Amino acid sequence: MLNKIGDEIIVVNELLNKLELEIEYQEQTSNSLKELCESLEEDFKDMQHLKENIPPHLPQVTVTKSLAKESDLSSEEPVKVVESVPINKPPKGQRNIKEMPFITSDEFNGIPAYMKSRLTYCQINDIIKEINKAVASKYKILHQPKKPMSSVARNLYHRFIEEETKDTKGLFFIVEADIKEFTALKVDKRFHVILNILRHCKRLSEVRGGGLTRYVIT
Repeated sequence: MLNKIGDEIIVVNELLNKLELEIEYQEQTSNSLKELCESLEEDFKDMQHLKENIPPHLPQVTVTKSLAKESDLSSEEPVKVVESVPINKPPKGQRNIKEMPFITSDEFNGIPAYMKSRLTYCQINDIIKEINKAVASKYKILHQPKKPMSSVARNLYHRFIEEETKDTKGLFFIVEADIKEFTALKVDKRFHVILNILRHCKRLSEVRGGGLTRYVIT
């Protein structure tokens, strides 16, 4: 009788664990969808703002009659064509900070099922977005002059320098402490599962040493 009750308790505990995981998964999915909706709304507002505020000073070129069909142009009326705007280069002295590209849908579909489990395409790219945020925050501190730094920034600067090795020279990398410092992400089992996926997709590599794991943007 006691053995039977014990077996039933084990079954109930397993069901409760599964239920807890399912609830956690649904909460994470809900949060990701909410963040995606907010991001899309912001992008839409930005697009509307750009559409309504096109700079009047954009350069224009004229196309002569010989470059267009005669049936579409009169001999005296030039056609105005907006010249393509060149890509802005960073100001002189400012260095580019490398970003991790987002996972494509084809790459996501190619990830083994055992590896991605119930993770979604959006959840993985949300992590990439946060990693890029941490990388940008770290290297903005490393690239700025030391004199005007606050004491907090200076302490971070010295930690960043101490974490560098000959294997990371010239590379962009972060450690778990940077994730905790610059993002709201939890460095938990789910986070490390996504890091494995990013390694699989060749978005990052690891450099270990001195008790630290350095996640290098590839």
